[in-house]
Amino acid sequence: MFNIPNLRHLRAISEVVQTGSISRASETVFLSQPAITQAISKLEKNINSELFERTTDGMSPTKQGSAFAFRIDRALEYISDGITESLKIAKGQRKTSVQRYLYNITTTQLKALVAVANGQSFTEASRLLSVSQSSVYRASKDLEEILGFTLFEKNSNGVVVSKAGSALVKASKLAFVEIKQGIEEVNVLSNRHSGVITVGCLPLARTCLLPSTINEFTAEYPDCQIQVVDGPYSDLLNHLKYGEIDILIGALRFPSPSTDIRQETLFESQNRILARAEHPLTKAQSLTLKDLHDASWVVSGANTPGRKMFEDMFSNEGIEAPTRLVEASSQMLVKELLLGSDRLTLLSQHQIHRELNEGHFKILPFDCSQQSRPIGLTVRKNWFATSTQSHFVSLLRKNGLAIES
Repeated sequence: MFNIPNLRHLRAISEVVQTGSISRASETVFLSQPAITQAISKLEKNINSELFERTTDGMSPTKQGSAFAFRIDRALEYISDGITESLKIAKGQRKTSVQRYLYNITTTQLKALVAVANGQSFTEASRLLSVSQSSVYRASKDLEEILGFTLFEKNSNGVVVSKAGSALVKASKLAFVEIKQGIEEVNVLSNRHSGVITVGCLPLARTCLLPSTINEFTAEYPDCQIQVVDGPYSDLLNHLKYGEIDILIGALRFPSPSTDIRQETLFESQNRILARAEHPLTKAQSLTLKDLHDASWVVSGANTPGRKMFEDMFSNEGIEAPTRLVEASSQMLVKELLLGSDRLTLLSQHQIHRELNEGHFKILPFDCSQQSRPIGLTVRKNWFATSTQSHFVSLLRKNGLAIES
């Protein structure tokens, strides 16, 4: 976890931007003027950028300061909303205003909460944070005392966060992402193009969209890191909601599985029936569903768009779907299964275009014109991209159009 500044110091910076005065900010955040001055200087040193211009009339934010304050405000809003939601779930008696809770909660406490949620034990949380177990336990219990409800529950696997606590975990993770993005934007405005973009990637995008986009993007921004995370859709969607990935790329889901995400189609992918080049069915002039029904298949897992399209191909014609199936999500495994047998698969030709060009596989003569699915990106509905992230998305759009044309 990157070094997250003190929450009270972040609030102070936001207030100085809004009021243009350290003295007025001091009255609002209950910190002394020297403490605020020291906090600003320390943060400016840590991020190697000036956030304010000091004048006789007060403090005026630089462009870096304004950008960072915008992210601070979004982070504080996430935490405020998380506190409200947690209190609602806990059905506890609110002891004070949400803002007063916010003044009392510390970054250390929220980091401890997130670490326990991730590690499912105080021992693992202490390892993740590189602090003593007693420090994590104390910070966690202090947070419980402030909020007035239980954050942690024990089960057979260790310590889990309560339902009420989970709302604050999610809010904290999203708030930390905002601060991280704020620092990255300060760097960009200071002509330091660094940072990390984390992309969740589903099978089809791994071969035909993401590689070209990453290569093009990193040629322009060589110091910006791209992290690609593979996994089942449900896992990646959860990572997206919690701010652990920035963008999810792959087959879109309709209806949308969640109200807090936004989907955008980049291109339509046409499915084809594929077999090894020497497969007996490649010699046919045309094929019927009966021919295909009797074959053995490699299919994607249940509840995936690819599996639904496979089953619909038969059920739409009143034919029961084949039962000689091997389920596989690994594209490498699918290819090897096809090469070593007479199995078939329903797959986008974009996923296997190189092997088609090399002559290892052939498309069978069956009309799959109705077998298309939208491939695109999914982001959090309230995601506000940095300029660097926005450029990455623009390249995804451009390359998506190129695939479809």
